[in-house]
Amino acid sequence: MIEVQNIFKKFDDKEVLKDITFKVEKGETLAIVGVSGSGKSTILKIISGLLKPDSGQVILGDKNFAMLFQYSALFDSLNIADNISFALDEREDLKGKYTKAQIKEIIKEKLNIVGLSGIENKYPNELSGGMQKRVSFARGIVTDPKIILYDEPTAGLDPISSTVIEDYMTVLKKELNAASIVVTHQMSTITRTADKVIMLYNGHIVWNGTPNEMLKADNEYTKQFVEAQKDGPMRTSAGI
Repeated sequence: MIEVQNIFKKFDDKEVLKDITFKVEKGETLAIVGVSGSGKSTILKIISGLLKPDSGQVILGDKNFAMLFQYSALFDSLNIADNISFALDEREDLKGKYTKAQIKEIIKEKLNIVGLSGIENKYPNELSGGMQKRVSFARGIVTDPKIILYDEPTAGLDPISSTVIEDYMTVLKKELNAASIVVTHQMSTITRTADKVIMLYNGHIVWNGTPNEMLKADNEYTKQFVEAQKDGPMRTSAGI
């Protein structure tokens, strides 16, 4: 479970988040959407502990969480097996917990979950962008996290690769029964992976509901977003 209570965050004189409150239950996926600069990624950083809020609090039902970044962020100098096992080898609470044989089996299991097998000895530069993204998923779930945070998981991928990634996001939710948050601009990711949606603008939550309700809502914010309209109440951080 993830509970965000009355979060405020300011950078210099700009208020990025203003009294943000929401909850994500176990086995549920929340999509956070909005135009560029609306504070979506800032929320993820606060939940993960990379940033501290000015006020408010985050309550996590489990400390075992994974943060899956916009790009795969794999270590180029490590092969796929060593990339995936990195947390098992380096985290203080996990060092020495597993034998080499057990780690090998865990790596194999996680690769199978994301539809890859037999690539343990390859290096990231030998894989396509979509495959690298799936390896990053395998690395992220190597500790069986109960909370997963996705920061634009389909960024830079073609539509077919995006569909593959969205499918595996659904698989991971079922496999781990995790509480998940996905920051995205992509409608297919929202409709195919999310149970609930919140829309941010100007630091506030301006709409919340289900993906189906978002598509049908008589709301000026959701209509502008869903229909990709230039004219509407929202402007991007670039002033467009």
